[in-house]
Amino acid sequence: MRIIEVLADCGHVDTLRGIAEHNEILDTWVGKSEEDERCSVRMLVRPEKQQAVIDAVQQAFTADQNWRLMIHPVEATLPRPEEKIEKEKKHSAGRTREELFQSVEAGAKANSQFIWLVIFSTIVATIGLIEDNVAVVIGAMVIAPLLGPNIGLAFGAALGDKQLINRSLLTGFIGLSLALVLAYIIGQILPLDLESNELMLRTDVGMAGVVLALVSGAAGVLSLTTGLSSTLVGVMVAVAILPPTVTIGLMFANGQYKYALGAALLLAVNLVCVNLSAKVVLLIKGVKPRTWLEKQKARQSISIYITFWMLSLLILIGTMHVYHTYL
Repeated sequence: MRIIEVLADCGHVDTLRGIAEHNEILDTWVGKSEEDERCSVRMLVRPEKQQAVIDAVQQAFTADQNWRLMIHPVEATLPRPEEKIEKEKKHSAGRTREELFQSVEAGAKANSQFIWLVIFSTIVATIGLIEDNVAVVIGAMVIAPLLGPNIGLAFGAALGDKQLINRSLLTGFIGLSLALVLAYIIGQILPLDLESNELMLRTDVGMAGVVLALVSGAAGVLSLTTGLSSTLVGVMVAVAILPPTVTIGLMFANGQYKYALGAALLLAVNLVCVNLSAKVVLLIKGVKPRTWLEKQKARQSISIYITFWMLSLLILIGTMHVYHTYL
C-alpha cells in the first residue's frame, strides 16, 4: 500500500474527500501546512486503487498550479485491512506510472555515474572473457548499467514520450560505444586467447540466444513494475548485451573479423529481443498515459515501435540463417 499525500489550498479538501470516497480509500486524514495556507490530505490507498487516485487528483488540479502530490511507501498498517476481491482490476498491484517514470528516467541518463559503471564493467568483462573466468564475467554483469536505457526506450514508447525515447537512445548509444572502444583498446594491449570458452560463446547466435534475450527483457520490466529487486534482472540483461559488445571490440582489435561479425549479430539480436519483450510486458501491465490526447500519441508510438522491432527480429533471424550456412 501507499500513502498518497496531496498538498493544496484548503478549499480543495472536499474535492479530495470526494475522490477518496469514490475510490473506497482505506483511511483519510487532513492536516494544516505549517509553511503556508495550504492543507495536507493523506489517503491510505490499496495497490489496485493507487493509479486511479493519482489520475483523479491530476485531473482535478489541471487548472491549479499551487499543489503537490507525494507518494509514501507503507511497510505495515494495523489493524490489518480486510481482504477485498475485485472481479476486474484496471491496475495490477505494483508501482504507479509516476513511480515507474522516476525510476526509468534516472536509469536512462548518461551521467557520470553511468559512464563510470560502463567503464568499470567493460574492464572487468574484458579481463573475464580473455582469462576465461566466468566469476569475473558475472561480476561485470552485476555492475553493468545497460538495463536502464533499454527499459527507458520501451517505457518512453508506452507513454509516447519522445524526450524519454531520445534520451534513452542517446544513453544506450553512449554506453555501447564506450564499451566497444574500451574493449578494442584493451584488446590491443592484452593477448587474446581464442581457446577461451567464455569468449567464444559470444561469437555465435542461435534461437537459444533469442529466447534468453526475450526472457531477460520481460523479467527486467516485470521486476520494475512490481517493485522487486532489479539486481538479478540487471545480470540477465547484461548477459545479453555487455559480453557480446566487449567481444566485438576484442575481435576487431585482433583482426578476427568473422568472430566479430558473429558477436555483432548476437548483440543485434539481443537488443531487438530485449526491447520487444519489454514493450509487450508493459502492454500487459497496462502502462499507458493519463489523458486521451497522450493515449492517442502513445498508441501511434506503440504501433511503430512494435512493428519496427518485429521486422528487425525477422530480418536478423534470416541473417542468422545466412551466417550459419555460408560463413
